[in-house]
Amino acid sequence: MTVSIDIAGLRPERLAVVPSPLAELGMALHALSEPGHHPGLQGWVTSVTARLDSHLADRMCEADFLWRTTFSDLFLPFAGIPGGSALPGATLAEELDQLDKLTDEQFVDAALEFTCALPYEMPAPDVLGDAGLRRRALELAAARGPQQLRFSERLLADPPRIRSWLRQFLQDCDAAFFAEAWSRLRHQLAADARHKTDLLRHKGLTEALTAVSPAVSVDETAGRITIDKLRLGHTVIKDSSLLLVPTSLGWPHLQVLDRHGWQPVLHYPVGSPGLAPPPSVDELTLRMTALSHPVRMQLCRNLARSTYTTSELVQIHGMTAPEISRHLSVLKKAGLITTRRRGRYVLHQLDVTSVARLGSDFLEALLR
Repeated sequence: MTVSIDIAGLRPERLAVVPSPLAELGMALHALSEPGHHPGLQGWVTSVTARLDSHLADRMCEADFLWRTTFSDLFLPFAGIPGGSALPGATLAEELDQLDKLTDEQFVDAALEFTCALPYEMPAPDVLGDAGLRRRALELAAARGPQQLRFSERLLADPPRIRSWLRQFLQDCDAAFFAEAWSRLRHQLAADARHKTDLLRHKGLTEALTAVSPAVSVDETAGRITIDKLRLGHTVIKDSSLLLVPTSLGWPHLQVLDRHGWQPVLHYPVGSPGLAPPPSVDELTLRMTALSHPVRMQLCRNLARSTYTTSELVQIHGMTAPEISRHLSVLKKAGLITTRRRGRYVLHQLDVTSVARLGSDFLEALLR
């Protein structure tokens, strides 16, 4: 499963790498709501939570589904401005002004994304003017709880009021904790943006895009970017730009905005932990499938303790040599065992590090 972006005809000047204070505020709210996704931010989350005003904390819960369970496109409003060439603002105030430029229909469409009520990659229907769509959106919101239902009712009844509420809430978050964080983070993000821009100018499109994440690949001949994610999606650049927006608070999330009619955006983490690149979704599926067979699980139990030859495993498990060889081949293809030769013997052993990382690799695949 992948998200692909058709970049045929994309000119280098239509690709920009620009930090976004509003997107970073969105990631800050997500980290505060889901600290388990961001163990590296535990100290910061604890510090902010300890000094957070109780009234602001209560307001943070009113619409936390915009940044907890999804990362709403409302935090990337520049992508929705007509013309397909707007860039993030230099300040939070400028980006809040960009948020005000979205039509009520765009705002409501993006805000209701958490209900999965509206198609994401097709022209958005007019939920404000279609009574049937309104009822469906409210039904889906109700299924997610009374808090989401109340928000959706207010949103559909009076979009300007919710827009005003959200702007004031974000401004209060800026005053309470984000302005201080942004004063530190913006330098790292600006440096990363300069680095990616230099790669684009001196080494080309592929080098710049693949530097964003190991999950991003480029086929310039086919004119396509592919992002390895556990969902399907496709968008076409056409006459718009492609924006790369770095985030310091976002690891391990790699967000792809491919909403119909909006500029495509890759919102990617910088400064991630220095681990080996995670396996692709296909590799992860192969490994989990390999371990799902009871015989291969028993083989792994032996191979985790010591090295074994095929003939030794045949004796232990009472199976034929071809059967054991087939199971070993599946495990080896999945990258879960290693083999080495000692004289005329071939020894097999479990790659304990790869198996130990399966849980974190799976979680990272889900979150990115």
